[in-house]
Amino acid sequence: MPRRSLALVLAAALAATLTGCATTVSLTPAADANAAECADVTVRLPDTLDGQPRRWTDAQATGAWGEPTAIILSCGVEPPGPTTLPCQTVDGVDWIVDDTDAPNYRFTTFGRVPAVEVYLDYDVASGQGALSGLSAAVKTLPTDGSPCTERG
Repeated sequence: MPRRSLALVLAAALAATLTGCATTVSLTPAADANAAECADVTVRLPDTLDGQPRRWTDAQATGAWGEPTAIILSCGVEPPGPTTLPCQTVDGVDWIVDDTDAPNYRFTTFGRVPAVEVYLDYDVASGQGALSGLSAAVKTLPTDGSPCTERG
C-alpha cells in the first residue's frame, strides 16, 4: 500500500473512531484477501495487541486494534520483492520495516505467501510488541523459502 494510502487509511480509521457512534473500522481488503491462508490468519488474530483492544473491521482479512485505531493488519497483499529496506525477524517471522512516514510504520512479511502488512502508530504501540503478538497467526502462512538477507 503506498504511503499516501497508509495515511488515508489511518486518517479514516481515526475519523471513524472520533465520531463516537462508529465502532467498526472501515478498511479496504487487499487484492488477495480471499485466499484461504488469510482466513487461517484472521481466525487467529489476538483480542489485544501490545495492550490495544481489537476492533471490528468491515473488510475481509483485516484486523484493527486501539481506540483510536493504532494498529491495522491486512492479509493478502502482494509479497514484496528485493528491497533495500531493513528486515527484522520477530518470533520466526521476517518483516520488512518501512519507517518513511514515522511515527507511522509499515511492516510487511517477507518470504510468506500471501503477504501481510501491519501499519502502526509508534506513538501508541511498539513494532516489537505488535509483531510478536501477531507471530502465531502469521506463521500459518506458507513460506516461499526467501530469507531476509539485510537486518535492520
